Amino acid sequence: MKTYVTKPADIERAWYIVDAEGQTLGRLASHVATILRGKHKPIYSPAVDCGDFVIVLNADKIAVTGRRLEQKKYYRHSLYIGGLKEISLRDQLQKHPERVIESAVRGMLPKNALGRKMFKKLKVYTGNEHPHAAQQPQLMEL
Repeated sequence: MKTYVTKPADIERAWYIVDAEGQTLGRLASHVATILRGKHKPIYSPAVDCGDFVIVLNADKIAVTGRRLEQKKYYRHSLYIGGLKEISLRDQLQKHPERVIESAVRGMLPKNALGRKMFKKLKVYTGNEHPHAAQQPQLMEL
C-alpha cells in the first residue's frame, strides 16, 4: 500500500460565502478556520496549504454570548513607551467589525508562514456586497 502525499499541483481551490448574521463569533471562526486550512478535504495534509477561499459577509451583525461585549478587550502596542492601547469588543464592532472576525480566525490558524498564507484567503466585509462575483462563490450554511 502506498502513502499519498498532497502536492501543490493537485489542489483545487473553491470559493465559499458565509453569512455571519446571527452567528456566534467563536463557532463561526472555528468553522472558517477549518475551511481555510483544508481539513474538510480528503487530501488534507498539515504541511501543505490545501484550503479554500472564504468570504464572510455581514461582519457587523455577529453575535456574542454573555458579557463579552464589555469584558473582551483587544490590545495593540505602538512600540513606544506607554503605547499600549486597548479597545473593548463593543467599540471594535462599531469602528472596525471586520477586525473582530479576522482576529478570531487568525488565532485558530497555525502561527507560522503557512498560517499567514492561509489567512490571506479570508475576505471579510461588513455589508452584503463583495467584489468577488467573478469567482462564482458557493453559499455555505453553518
